[in-house]
Amino acid sequence: MTSKSSNAKRRRFYLLLLGALLLLLALGWLLYWALFGRFDIYTDDAYVHGNEVMLTPQIEASVAAIYADDTDLVEQGQLLVDLDPSDYEIAFEEQQKLLAKTVRDVVALFDNVGAKQAEVALRKAQLRQAELDYQHRIPLVQTGAVSLESFETYETDVSVASSSLELAEMELKMAEALVVGTTVRTHPRVEEVVWALKQSYLNLIRCHILAPVTGYIAKRTVQVGDRVKLGETLLYVVPLSEIWIEANYKETQIKKMRIGQPAHYTADMYGRGLKFEGKIVGFQPGSGNAFALLPPENASGNWIKIIQRVPVRISVDPYELRKYPLFLGLSMRTHVDVSDRRGERLASEPTMSPLYTTPIFEKQYEKMEEIEALIEKILSDNI
Repeated sequence: MTSKSSNAKRRRFYLLLLGALLLLLALGWLLYWALFGRFDIYTDDAYVHGNEVMLTPQIEASVAAIYADDTDLVEQGQLLVDLDPSDYEIAFEEQQKLLAKTVRDVVALFDNVGAKQAEVALRKAQLRQAELDYQHRIPLVQTGAVSLESFETYETDVSVASSSLELAEMELKMAEALVVGTTVRTHPRVEEVVWALKQSYLNLIRCHILAPVTGYIAKRTVQVGDRVKLGETLLYVVPLSEIWIEANYKETQIKKMRIGQPAHYTADMYGRGLKFEGKIVGFQPGSGNAFALLPPENASGNWIKIIQRVPVRISVDPYELRKYPLFLGLSMRTHVDVSDRRGERLASEPTMSPLYTTPIFEKQYEKMEEIEALIEKILSDNI
């Protein structure tokens, strides 16, 4: 009896101990949830997103050389693709010759104004002489010293000289209309050809396609010898320093979320032992279905309510990103701390400055200064 009694006491003791442990665990979990857990919102429907900078030609030409391949690191401004410049070199030379010819033609227009002015002066003198001859013959024809036939000839000469003067003055106005208010350098015909010359030089510069940003090459489709068209995709440059997390939270989870709330997340690539820090920077103004190519038709008889997910954009710490790079499309697990709800759900101020820029196009236009000296030489040599 003593043995059975001691065994029963021992069992009760262990049961009480187990119950106490379970109670402590329940109290601990309840305390954790009250202090931390209820402020933590989690989803594993999150992925890495970033910019995919598409490289396209600004002219049509054949590919002569390729300087980078998939996975290669390229610096901003680095030469990536060379296009065959032959056609554009010929066009550039033709425009130079056309500018020289146009300048000479415009100089001739200005000289023509002087010629027309001299002709008007000549016609005025001829009219004056014809009028004097006519006036001198009036008394002579009355005395019979000049025949009526000769007198009529002088009268006709006055009319012819007057008409010739009117024609010369009209031609002078037409000549002046072609050059009025301009110089040879500012004449529209010259400026039009100068613009075409600059465009041909710019096309020549665009035969060299540069990297718009620093990043890694992806999805290269262009091959040497391809005849590429304007706007055709050649390859992508992915700047891995400009990425973010897009976490798709349920619409029932975003009630307490605000812009600026801290977040941490882990990547399947590195495991749960490595945590990244970030914060909410914005909410997509619509669920995923709202922006789908074929949005769902809910106005039907077999409608079933489905909880929607709203993409939440979370920033990535650049310092952590340099140590542990993330690739586009990687799966993430995200946790958002919603204990502080003083932020806003939507941005209250518009963004006025550009978020992403590239200076390579400005550098192309800077090279246009080289053509200015050539244009000035052509003008000086032909004026």
